[in-house]
This record gives sequence, structure tokens and C-alpha cells, in this order.
Amino acid sequence: MNNRDSETLAAAALLDMPRVAKRLVALAVDIALCVLTVWLALCLRLEHWVRLEPVHGWAMLGSVLLALPLFIRFGLYRAIFRYAGWNAMVSLVQAMALYGLFYATLFTVISVPGIPRTVGVIQPLLLMAFVGFSRVVVRYWLGGLYRSVLQRKDMPGVLIYGAGAAGRQLAAALARGTEHRLLGFLDDDAQLHGNSLDGRTVYPPAALARLIPELGVTDLLLALPSITHRRRLQVLESLRHLPVRVRTMPGMSDLAAGRVSLNDVRELEIEDLLGREPVTPDALLLQRLVHDKVVLITGAGGSIGSELCRQIAACRPHTLLLVENSEFALYQIHHELTALVGGQADPLDAEDGEELAAMAVRLVPLLASVQDEARMAQIMQTWRPHAVYHAAAYKHVPLVEHNPVQGLRNNVWGTLTCALAARAAGVSHFVLISTDKAVRPTNIMGASKRMAEMVLQALAAEPGVTTFSMVRFGNVLGSSGSVVPLFRRQIKDGGPITLTHPDITRYFMTIPEAAQLVIQAGAMAQGGDVFVLDMGQPVRIMDLAQRMVELSGLQVKNEQNPTGDIEIETTGLRPGEKLFEELLIGDDTQPTQHPRILRAREAFQPWREFELTLQELDHALSAQDVPAARALLAASVHGYQPTGDVVDWVHTTGTNDLTVSRPQQLH
Repeated sequence: MNNRDSETLAAAALLDMPRVAKRLVALAVDIALCVLTVWLALCLRLEHWVRLEPVHGWAMLGSVLLALPLFIRFGLYRAIFRYAGWNAMVSLVQAMALYGLFYATLFTVISVPGIPRTVGVIQPLLLMAFVGFSRVVVRYWLGGLYRSVLQRKDMPGVLIYGAGAAGRQLAAALARGTEHRLLGFLDDDAQLHGNSLDGRTVYPPAALARLIPELGVTDLLLALPSITHRRRLQVLESLRHLPVRVRTMPGMSDLAAGRVSLNDVRELEIEDLLGREPVTPDALLLQRLVHDKVVLITGAGGSIGSELCRQIAACRPHTLLLVENSEFALYQIHHELTALVGGQADPLDAEDGEELAAMAVRLVPLLASVQDEARMAQIMQTWRPHAVYHAAAYKHVPLVEHNPVQGLRNNVWGTLTCALAARAAGVSHFVLISTDKAVRPTNIMGASKRMAEMVLQALAAEPGVTTFSMVRFGNVLGSSGSVVPLFRRQIKDGGPITLTHPDITRYFMTIPEAAQLVIQAGAMAQGGDVFVLDMGQPVRIMDLAQRMVELSGLQVKNEQNPTGDIEIETTGLRPGEKLFEELLIGDDTQPTQHPRILRAREAFQPWREFELTLQELDHALSAQDVPAARALLAASVHGYQPTGDVVDWVHTTGTNDLTVSRPQQLH
């Protein structure tokens, strides 16, 4: 513990004393000053260090008996020393003037045998200087520390869970800051319990419920970077019902630099609550389709598309083509990747082959709509990519339900356009990013993604050099539609948390893990494969919301706890929303060489039949006939059962009956 901490603790102990005790301390100090100044006056008068004799006790006793009543009379002990100002000093001067008069009269005018007369003059002057100086010191020293103590009392009281290297580094970072008040450590190691680490006590985790009110704990920082996900989940479960906000440090891979800062402390993510161990990716599968090859990613600026870009860029492709319809999203991912891998915006800018070979990764940002046949064909023919990852899609269920024509055009015809362009350009592998909502869908978005899968299944059965496959998985954490950032924002705003249904469940996977599995699945494709990612156990969203509230140090407000902090409201299922998501249409699955990737066998229509279905659906969409389009989807997509009436904005307002005038052609 440093000197500053010792001073602060001493000040806190003094300031927490009762008022009577503080006055007794002041009296004791003044008595000591009376004795000290008498001895100093004797030393000054006799010009050597005086050894006190019994006779000198009269001068000391007289000083105490005269000074204390006068100090009390003039209110010197009623003033709060740390706030003492000019008025307090005036009272001190007045008291000392009377004291000097009485003391000089007694020991100078009248005189006491054995006490030099000049002591009666010297001692009052010394006493006034010493008492005045003591008040000044208290004002500027104790007053400043008092303000510091008050500030520290207002700071969040923090315990660090983990007394290892990461915990000690985090404690050092807290000591350098002024935003937290470190109270101690928790650790599972019984040998550390009761010991002091950098002046802070190490407590057993079982004592946390007692320590929260006792020490004023408001925050708990997890410094456990090396524990397993399962153990982390056990720790979090033991903490969720305690009134303390829990935050965590990153994993060991993020702490490779060795130094921990407060910037490394982050809010809990849902992956911290899942308790599932990540599987190390197969380096050979990751590299097979992308290393030193030309790779194209559609929807490169989206949640999955951008992570695919990052993961593939790390595998060092020859050229990475970023296809995106949103200018801003394309700018963002291109800017990020340029900083990440040192790519060049235009590989044609290089002057010779040697310079091209020296580039780490060549990045080509391409503005394009996947529905634009000419543009996509031009891109494919120009660069002739080895692999295409098709992540471009409309994925927000209610928005697609309200805008079904555009959703189907983008998801089905966008996939068809890209697939045909890829086949014509001789692309080796084409991988579609699909969704669990394609299984027995209840909404247009899910049905459109199943139709996109069927496009690739049908094309895969036709002669050609392109290997078509698709990868199906559930929700990814941190995506644009994830509930986690929404819940966190609602908790920060004081609630309520909005939930569509108390029993709704979803599969979850981190974006990096999903992207890695997509790349590895595509490398195992043989043609027409439907790969399904093992998403673990589904998560009940109500349980997730409750955990997030409790691990924020708050309580859920409900009938059992009407005085809680955050209420959870159910708003009802949105159009097309399902309670439970599935990953398989049938039960016929086969394992692959990767433990998290399964290969499903699912029925599809041959291309000749399916092409007719697409033509009929195209006519319905061109006529804005949404009921007919839904009927065709129901006939084509296995298990598609719409859950309500048509909610298309155009259809429901009747504007589909309006005649839309076409602009005249210029001659």
C-alpha cells in the first residue's frame, strides 16, 4: 500500500469519528502543544536543550489551565477545522491575546520560582504560532483528503475475481486511475484466502454476499482469462442473483501482449453466458479455397459478410473482391481491411508483376447489386474468382414480411443471378450463407432463403464445373439484428426490456466462429451440399434477458419482486416470427470431418421443374400479387405455413391497384 493510500485511510478513519471524539482529539493536540511550547520557550531562554524538572510542570500546567477554557469560550472547538477560515483565525488571535495577557501576568509580572520571567512572553507567542499552524495544516491537509475520501466513497467499489497475473495487472491499472475504488480480491485458491496482495485482502468467493454490504461493493471484475467456458458459466451463475455489476477481462489470446488496461474490461457478452467451448478451426480447411486465390464475397459490408472478409483476409488470398450494394458499408469494410492487411484498392495500379507479388492481399471494393445480371456477370468474367461466398440477403423477418416482393427478388433472384454468373465464369466453389429460418418457415424471409437453397441444389445437379453448397445456421451474436445490444441499451435506459414472447428460443453462435465454419464447410463441399452448423443448445430469450439484468447488478421487476429495477415486457410475436427455430427439415444427417459441421440430405426439385416454378413466381411478383406469390411458396417450399394475413405495405394500402405510368423512351 502506498503512502497516499495510507494517508487517505487515516483521514477516512479520523473523519468517520463521532464529533465528541474529534473534539477530544483537538483538546489532546492543544494540550500537547502547550507542553511543547513551554519546553521550547525554556530552551530559547536558556540557550540549550533543557532537561525538564518538576518545577517546570507549573508552567506547563498553567498553560493548559489558561488555554483550554479560553479556547472553549471563543469557540475554537466548535469550528470544523477543515473548513476553518478568517473568522476562526480572528477568534484564535483574540483567545491568544487574552491567554498571553494572563500567562505573562502570572509568570512574568508575578513570577514563579524556577521559571524564567521571559518564558511568560515567549511561550504565548510560540503557542499562538503552533496552534494557528495546526489549524492551517488541518484545513489544507485534512480538508483535501476529506474531499478525496468523499470522491472515493462515490466511486464504484470494485472486487477483482482472480488474484493471478491478470488480476494483479488489473489492480495496478485501477490504482493508476481515479474512477474505481479497489476493495480486494476474490479467488478460488484456498491458500490465498486471508492473505494480502498489494495491500488488498484476498477473500473466498463464498464470502461475496457478506462483503457486498460490508465493503460497499458495486462492481465485480472477472480477471479469469484462462478458465474454460464451462467454468466461466458456473462462476456467472453463482453471481447472477447478487446485487453487483459483473464485467470481464478478455481471454488469454487477447492478453498476449502481457499488459492489462482498464480499456480491456468489457461488458458481459452472450458468449460469456453460453458456456460452450470453441472448437479450434482446421487450418487446412480454412486455407483450401482461399489461400493465394481470388475470392469474391457478396454482402461484404454486412454482419456475416464483413466477418468472412476478415477471416479470409487472414488466410492471405491473392485478391479479395468486396461486393456490396451499400456505399457506406463498402467504405467501412474496405477501410478496415486496408488497415488490417495493407491491401491496395485497385490491383491494376501496380506497375509490374514484382510489385503485385509483394502485396499481401489485394482488395477490390465493388459497388453492385446482386440482382444486376450484367454487373455481376462483368465482375465474374473480369476476375474469374476461385470461390464465391454469397452473404448478400435481406434477413430482417418483419421488414421482409412487410416488403415481400423486394425480399424475394433480392434473396432468390439475387442468388440465382450470382450463381449463374459464377457458373458461366467457371468459378470452382459457390457457397450460400443460409439460415435456420429456412427450415419449415413461417415467414417470407425464411421461405425466400429456402428457395435460394433450392436454386443451388437444382443447379448443382446440372452439368458444370462449379460446386454449389450452402451453410445453414442460426443467430449470430453482435449482428445488426442481435437482441444483446438492444437489451443492454434498454437496461442502461432503465427498462423496460421488450420481448416478443416469454417462451421464444433461439440458437446463438459468435460471428467469428460462424464465419470460420462457413469457410471450412465450403471446403468440404462435393456439390449440392446442405451443411448445418452445430449451434449447441437453444437459448430461451427470457432467461437471457434475466441474466443480463442480474449481472448488471440490478433486479428484474415482476409480480414476485415488485420493487425490482428492470421490467420485462412481452409485446407479442411479430409478423412471421416463430417461437422455436430448427436447423433440419428431415432427420437424415451425416457427420463430416469437422465436429461442428453436419451434412444434411434434403429433397429438391430438378432444375427443369424448378425453373418453371421460378417463372410463375416471377410473374406473380411482377404483378405485385403477393397472395399468389405466397401460394406458390407454400406449394414449393416444404413446411412453409404463413402465420397470418398478408402485411405487405403496398398490398394492404391498395396501391397495387394503381396504374403506374412508364416514362416515355427518348427517340
